[in-house]
Amino acid sequence: MQFDRKDLTDITLTELYKELLLPRMIEEKMLLLLRQGKVSKWFSGIGQEAIAVGATYALRPDEWIMPLHRNLGVFTTRKMPLKDLIEQWQGALDGYSKGRERSFHFGNKEHFICGMISHLGPQLSVADGTSLAYKLKNEEKISLAFTGEGGTSEGEFHEALNAAAVWDLPVIFIIENNGYALSTPVNEQYRCQNLVDRAKAYGMEGVQIDGNNILTVYETVKGVREYCIKNQKPYLIECMTFRMRGHEEASGIKYVPKEMFEQWIEKDPIKNYERFLVEENVLTNVQIAEIKDEVKEYIDKSYAAAEEEINDFSIPKSDISKEQMDDVYSKKNSVAKALSIPSNSTTARGTRFIDAIKEALDQSMKVHSNLILMGQDIAEYGGAFKITEGLLNEFGKERVRNTPLCESAIIGASLGLSLEGFKSVVEMQFADFVSVGFNQIINNLAKINYRWAQNADVVIRMPTGAGVGAGPFHSQSNEAWFVHTPGLKVVYPSTPEDAKGLLIAAINDPNPVLFFEHKALYRSISSQFPEEYYETEIGKAREVRAGTEVSIITYGMGVIWSTEYAEAHPEISIHILDLRTLLPLDYKAIRTSVNKTGKVLILHEDTLTAGLGGEVAAWIAQNCFEFLDAPVMRCASLDTPVPFNLDLEKNFLAKARLDEMLQKLIHY
Repeated sequence: MQFDRKDLTDITLTELYKELLLPRMIEEKMLLLLRQGKVSKWFSGIGQEAIAVGATYALRPDEWIMPLHRNLGVFTTRKMPLKDLIEQWQGALDGYSKGRERSFHFGNKEHFICGMISHLGPQLSVADGTSLAYKLKNEEKISLAFTGEGGTSEGEFHEALNAAAVWDLPVIFIIENNGYALSTPVNEQYRCQNLVDRAKAYGMEGVQIDGNNILTVYETVKGVREYCIKNQKPYLIECMTFRMRGHEEASGIKYVPKEMFEQWIEKDPIKNYERFLVEENVLTNVQIAEIKDEVKEYIDKSYAAAEEEINDFSIPKSDISKEQMDDVYSKKNSVAKALSIPSNSTTARGTRFIDAIKEALDQSMKVHSNLILMGQDIAEYGGAFKITEGLLNEFGKERVRNTPLCESAIIGASLGLSLEGFKSVVEMQFADFVSVGFNQIINNLAKINYRWAQNADVVIRMPTGAGVGAGPFHSQSNEAWFVHTPGLKVVYPSTPEDAKGLLIAAINDPNPVLFFEHKALYRSISSQFPEEYYETEIGKAREVRAGTEVSIITYGMGVIWSTEYAEAHPEISIHILDLRTLLPLDYKAIRTSVNKTGKVLILHEDTLTAGLGGEVAAWIAQNCFEFLDAPVMRCASLDTPVPFNLDLEKNFLAKARLDEMLQKLIHY
């Protein structure tokens, strides 16, 4: 292994050695604790420490890094206290994630480290978002994201690199090619000769380097960082390395040929660097031994301090559940002051549902200079439904951004923007298409505040619903996919007034919000709504109509159907409750509605099985049984995909069975 010190001083070379040695010796300690049963799981990076350490050392301390399992050197080089790291690894309640996450699945904004999730690929897209934030703020900074050679097989790798290239983002992607994705060798992962060859396909530069050479890694990342800032371009680095232990300790290493270990032990990043330092008269063997003693003492003291704190720490069992629930959502106050802002002083205001949404976006963009809109065709074209038409001219292309067809990467980028204090509204062209961004929503956005107290200030607009003859891929009601996920908020307005007020509230909310907009309501309903900038509280239902005989609890298009039915049947006293927010539900309003009539029909456009109606019905049965005069009934769409033929679609929709179900309930 050849080391080129260039103009590095002895002090820098020694500092790099200490940074390289620390994660190795920590790992040796952790493997001992693992055998003693004091740590439940460990992903070893022994053999590839030079990549994490060299890359981190080359960056500014306030530039975001997205590490993975084997990047302990990122955490230590960023000077995270070892005592705190040990508490995290032991699942202590006062660790970085309060015992909620495993070894390296946590982040910390103070140290500009974004915690990974097990799905690996999504970290790359988050780096796009933080790099976009730097670009928008004209800061000379970059983001850096790690992936393994196995992770390059995931779609997120393609989406993240493509988006970074298209948007000219200053981001570095590092592939740690250690030969195996768990037990799957590279010859079963890809067919290109080198992974770095993929860089050209995305229109970016790339380089393959020796990942075990600390100076090569450091100098390469340092130079690439300067390139990314100067040219405002992304860059791909493939670091060739090898892990000397299993994917995790329980996996073992039997699947790796013995000769590979013999080959790579000779390329050990620490032993080779020590040899170089001695040959260069930077350090003596005695000084190296002294440094190792200092590191060992630091590790032992940190472990003892962590153990003492863990043993002294206790929390009353009665408080555990409350604390867990309290941390699901962020309580950061990002609500803007109520302002009187004319929506479009030069044009007449509309009264339609679509006009209300557009006005909410327009006013929010004026209130929040850090609000970014992203989506397919939303800029010059104005979006598939023309909701964002005209916003590009008013706010510019930096804030109203067309995206490639990569829903997952854009949602990931929205999280990255949030890390840097931006708000974003992401438009799904159709709610159906959110399925290809599901992982980012469910596992990144929803869980991040609970995992390490980092909020995701993101709204995802979801044009949803049937009734327009669009078939099974443009008509789904998929809100139930998300109400099962703690950490998300799910909003579904049915009037122009609520559409505007709830969208403004969603944008002001620091948590991720799925905002459902029924396509058939865009231009079919009209009503006056306030011109001023206002919020409608998320989590509060609305009494649409007072009644005493039967309650219809509904939302979205169901509000329109039930209102039309009530007007057509004045002989029935129907109480209608519009939930408006599906997560969290307004249980107080539900209870009040049940108490007023004693008979309840839950109506929604979604299919029957596992729809929201089942959850509401179960809650009523458990908590309002004494008020009921009949079984809780549900009226929903057929358990089939949404058909294209208009007659079949009408038969599919819940509206076709509304009269039958209501009559059955009334005459029970």
